[in-house]
Amino acid sequence: MKKLGILLSGRGSNFEAIARNVQAGKIPAEIALVISNKPEALGLARAKDMGLQTLCIPSKGKEREAFDREVVAALKEYRVDLVCLAGFMRILSPYFVREFPRRILNIHPALLPAFPGENAQRQAMDYGVKFTGCTVHLVNEGVDTGPIICQAVVPVQDDDTEQTLAARILKEEHRIYSEAICLLLDDKVRIEGRRVLRK
Repeated sequence: MKKLGILLSGRGSNFEAIARNVQAGKIPAEIALVISNKPEALGLARAKDMGLQTLCIPSKGKEREAFDREVVAALKEYRVDLVCLAGFMRILSPYFVREFPRRILNIHPALLPAFPGENAQRQAMDYGVKFTGCTVHLVNEGVDTGPIICQAVVPVQDDDTEQTLAARILKEEHRIYSEAICLLLDDKVRIEGRRVLRK
């Protein structure tokens, strides 16, 4: 069975959605390891409660590649096939990306390439778009620039706040992240340049 490694920094709601789908047999894999760079991350505590293997590798005060080398070593020790970033608030070094080529997924709360980086929901509202959403993409050496696996569209309502919009986007994130994981695990996509095509 294929093995997932989950990286998180905060509450881990996307991790929980993935874990639920793994438990329900909807994702053909097991979660081999959950890593956080923050010891206080709620997602790490939740993973422990679920009986999953967890590890905290603090990033504070460490040079980026040195930290990444520690994380990569742990993922390889547990023979992880696919790395899933679930609210992991760090930019991966080129070293990390090279060690897991086309095997790192990230979720972003906007329709990339629009509104990359932090505070995507606020960026969308400030810009005045009528539709935003979320994107699951492969991680490359840029920030939110990798090939797109799945996207979901969420309308922006006139009375939305950043929080209400984020909550509606999050529901779609939970749905499409698992969908993207399954596509990769089942070898259902091929990549041509920037385009990810269904086989």
